[in-house]
Parts: sequence; C-alpha cells; structure tokens
Amino acid sequence: MELYFLGTNAGVPTLQRNVTSIGLRLYEERKALWMFDCGEGTQHQILRSQLKLSKLEKIFITHLHGDHLFGLPGLLSSRSNQGGITPLIVYGPPGIKQFVDMTLGLSQSRMEYELIVEEHTGGVVFEDETFRVESALLEHRIDSYGYRIIEKDRPGQLNQELLKQYGIKPGPIYGKLKNGGSVQLENGDTLHSHQVVGQPKKGKIVTILGDTRPCPNVEKLAQDANLLVHEATFSDDLKETARKYYHSTAVQAAEAAKAADVGELIMTHFSSRYKDEDQLHPLLEEAKAIFANTVLAEEHKLFPVH
Repeated sequence: MELYFLGTNAGVPTLQRNVTSIGLRLYEERKALWMFDCGEGTQHQILRSQLKLSKLEKIFITHLHGDHLFGLPGLLSSRSNQGGITPLIVYGPPGIKQFVDMTLGLSQSRMEYELIVEEHTGGVVFEDETFRVESALLEHRIDSYGYRIIEKDRPGQLNQELLKQYGIKPGPIYGKLKNGGSVQLENGDTLHSHQVVGQPKKGKIVTILGDTRPCPNVEKLAQDANLLVHEATFSDDLKETARKYYHSTAVQAAEAAKAADVGELIMTHFSSRYKDEDQLHPLLEEAKAIFANTVLAEEHKLFPVH
C-alpha cells in the first residue's frame, strides 16, 4: 500500500498547495486505487500524478465541507468521459447522496459506469476477503469521520522446495494448500497446509482522519496503525484558534500518534498562513519533539506503508 497526496491545504487552494485529497494505491493487493476526499482541483492534480482514474474503485468522503468535496462532481463526470466503465462506490456521511444526485442531475451528467453512493454513520463501512474499512465520528463543526483501513492477514509463503520433495508440481494443489486445505500423497499419507506454509503475513493498518479537534475516537481509529494521517492545521501557539474552529495542532496530532502507538504519522491539512516548507518546518519540529517518526505530507509524493 502507498499513499499519494493530491492536496494538503486547509480551506482554500493556494499557489503552493491544493485542497484535500489522498490516493491510496492498492495495486499489488487488488490492482485498485481508493481515494479519500476530493477537494476542488483534484482531477487536475491526478493529471499531474502517477494515479489512474481507470483504477479508481472507491471514494471515501470524510465530511461535507467544500474543501473536501467540491472536486467530486467533476471527477465523477470526467471518469465517464475518459472511458471509465467499471463500477465506482462513493462512501460518505448523510447528505453525500443528495449532493451527488443533485450536482450530476442538474448538470445532466451521464455516467457510463455504475455509480453507487452509500451513506454511513460509522461502523464497518466495507468488508471483503482482503480488507475491512471501519469509520467513527470525530469532533468537527459538522459531522466528520475518520477511516481505519485494515488489511487482513494473508497466508504465509509456500515452501516450494519441500513440495518438490513430496513430488508435488505447481498447479491447483498449491492453491489448496496455501488456503488451508490438505491433500493426499501418492503413498497414502496426508499433507496438511501447516506443514508447507509459513506463518501468515500480518496485514497493515492505515488510519485517515477527517477534520477534527482531539477526541476519543481519534485514538480508537488509530490504535496500532502502521500509518496515521492526521490534520495539523495550526502550530501549537494557535491551539485556542484550533479549538475554536474544531481543528488540531501539530502537537495534538503527535500526541494522538503517541497515545495510539502508531508506526508513522503524516501531518496534512495545513493553514494557508504557512505558505511554504520553511514556514511548515516549525510544525514538524513541534510534532517530532513528541513523536519522532513524523513527516509532513507533500503533494505528488508516494508514501509507502511500512
């Protein structure tokens, strides 16, 4: 899994940064792209990126503020115009379906693919054989949600040398053993999966939060995550401003990462008052003093999930 930031600014776009949107590349796991939020200008950012709309499978909206949402109608329409034919599911808080239906309906946009919009109020939002996505309400001016993306543990590696010794050639039997089955050998003995399959590979956990000030669900969503994406709208000297506008500081993001024992923290959603990297550097230093493995989100840069 890899994260790719398409926008890292709060509120409005600037010459330096676009508003919020994040791509989660799952190319190895399921040949797909998931997106979290879709602020204005997201489709322009995609044109400059390594991401492909043809791979887009799901969009998760954290909340209905414009800097997280206004790019959605254009992106959905462009995907159809660019030959997208596979189904696409949009998940979001109550009201997201009305927004999508109204904007696409009034503009008479025609979808050449199946578009599904699913509203939620937290809980398990999506689950299949490889992933589960959980959500919980955060603390913002409007309902804002965080998402916990859980990759399920995968079967261990097959010991192919040992299989050769048993006289088993590559084929369907390999899949049966890897998936926990047993097979009967020519001599009548039974070969069980655990005899030729290594320990399961632990799945990774990524937590991506919407706008929020500190609240209990932040730690619940982030607990033991390999990677946490947390807003850091303000520096610590503006913590009262952050609280007033239901946002977080870099220090508060770091405190959340430390409390939840995450592997890495990526801070994003920066106020426009911090115009460039030099002005963002103090936020990074504040956070690293509390949680050392902290980085700033950068647009058009891949962040592997370790």
